Amino acid sequence: MGWFRRLTSGLKKTSDRLSENIGAVFTQRKLDDSTLEELEDVLIQADLGVDMATTITRALAQDRFDKQISTGEVRQVLAREVEKVLAPVAVPFSLVGPSGDVASPHVILMVGVNGSGKTTTIGKLAEKFTARGKKVLLAAGDTFRAAAIEQLVIWGERTGCEVIRRPAGSDASGLAYDAMVTAREGGHDVLIIDTAGRLQNRDELMAELEKIIRVIRKVDADAPHSVLLTLDATTGQNALQQVEIFGKRAGVTGLVMTKLDGTARGGILVAIASRFSLPVHFIGVGEAVDDLEPFNARDFAAAIAGEENE
Repeated sequence: MGWFRRLTSGLKKTSDRLSENIGAVFTQRKLDDSTLEELEDVLIQADLGVDMATTITRALAQDRFDKQISTGEVRQVLAREVEKVLAPVAVPFSLVGPSGDVASPHVILMVGVNGSGKTTTIGKLAEKFTARGKKVLLAAGDTFRAAAIEQLVIWGERTGCEVIRRPAGSDASGLAYDAMVTAREGGHDVLIIDTAGRLQNRDELMAELEKIIRVIRKVDADAPHSVLLTLDATTGQNALQQVEIFGKRAGVTGLVMTKLDGTARGGILVAIASRFSLPVHFIGVGEAVDDLEPFNARDFAAAIAGEENE
């Protein structure tokens, strides 16, 4: 199955609910103030956000007010307006810095709440980088959970990457420091550091994350070069707060959204893009390595609207 087909399948819950609710609004009715208000409610309930819902209803009203309108026409406008919002944030991940320099190693810090898919995402990224001939070092910085350490070790074996690890309960910042030194001395191109999942409203845990970043900068003042926040699509509106707080405390540079195949709340990515304008590098619609792909705005917009794009 091609990527777009997998994406469409993954977003089927989201697009089906949207299509069903849109259809209920526009059955044998003209586009008037009442239907626009109902449509706005449907879009907000799909986690697209108030701003996006308003934009879509305004676009419809501009050309079709007081006229019969089909659900297909609504989906077309939905796809078009969603793509407009997403296109600026669909930024391919690059190991090249803003100045055009390639850091050696390029240090990627993975952050996010418990269960957001950080460790699995690290494994998938390692697979992609090694396929491009990069020498990758993994650091099992989630020292709270022995299972997370073992999971990363398994990914290291699968991808042929060395893994820096310490016993469960070890100091995470100390491990990060050791990983930085090892990556430099070993001539690695990429260092990916896992971190423990932490709730964004736990100040002491966020402070620990800030400490890890300070320690990393003792070795390389410009690191981490990328701070990727993994977001679980099933959390819906809670993801907005995660982006805001992790952005302030950890300096998030880009987003990875996972588990889009398990939710009818895929619209939350649109609300996040509209509010924060942070680059979205990858999205995931499954557990397999090739189920994490670079984010494409047009494909996502078409899939969420239930349109064909191939």
